Amino acid sequence: MKQDIHPDYHFIQVTMTDGSTYRTRSTYGKEGANLSLDIDPRTHPAWTGGAHTMLDRGGRVSRFAAKFGGFMKK
Repeated sequence: MKQDIHPDYHFIQVTMTDGSTYRTRSTYGKEGANLSLDIDPRTHPAWTGGAHTMLDRGGRVSRFAAKFGGFMKK
């Protein structure tokens, strides 16, 4: 490997949105830096399985269902 081309890899402190913290290795900041998250896996609906709805804009979902709705049914 080439020398002196890789970023410094060191320990940082990560603060979740609920205030809990953990220590990990990263190239972010300097040794001992604190990374405060605005969105994290404990609160974001993409990871928690929160409520989501399917929007039918312009009838796209309806057209898809009409065209392929019975494809997997026997």
